[in-house]
Amino acid sequence: MTLKFYMTPGSCSTGIHILLEELDLPFEVTIVNLPAGDHLKPAYRALNPKGTIPTLVLDDGQALTEFQAIAYWLARSYPRKRLLPDDPLQAALALELMDYVVGTVHGQGFTRIFTTDRYLPAGLTDNHREALQSGVQARGREIVNEALAVIESRLPDAAYALGADFTIADAALFYVEFWSDKTGLTLPPRCAAHYQLVRNRPVVQRVLREEGYR
Repeated sequence: MTLKFYMTPGSCSTGIHILLEELDLPFEVTIVNLPAGDHLKPAYRALNPKGTIPTLVLDDGQALTEFQAIAYWLARSYPRKRLLPDDPLQAALALELMDYVVGTVHGQGFTRIFTTDRYLPAGLTDNHREALQSGVQARGREIVNEALAVIESRLPDAAYALGADFTIADAALFYVEFWSDKTGLTLPPRCAAHYQLVRNRPVVQRVLREEGYR
């Protein structure tokens, strides 16, 4: 059987898409159209009751959800590409960075920028809504910038997040760097260098083309 990958182009699922291509695994893609509400439809909720992306359905029919869980499973199931270091400390550092990216940069920062209305009370007038939206988005940008500054302080110069090898942490960091680039947020110098290093990987260039980016 073939892995089944449920994704939305340009979303956090891009990071998992990169890992699947790095491993050269056969997989079937189903596009989940978030604006159209595909993630809330019964067929998708039967696979992933949380209605989130990405979802990876394994050969035995088990569905994995959450970026960190899918990335960890891929790295441990296909160790030849060294997507997670063998050294326990280095592996822990990769997981630490990935969790901070997904939980803080994405989960607290970019959600305020991309899904602002989730942070607003119901029943607002249009004028009041617009005023509050601006404040929520501004706070989102602050969180992203603050978190990237923390990451910046721990990144090596001109290398991947943990040094010589591309890991699951790099795939996670790349997608929020990609979002920063697309939304006009300035990346700190080491994050900018990391972004270009990952973006120049042939696999990453192919994934971006496949997802509609040039």
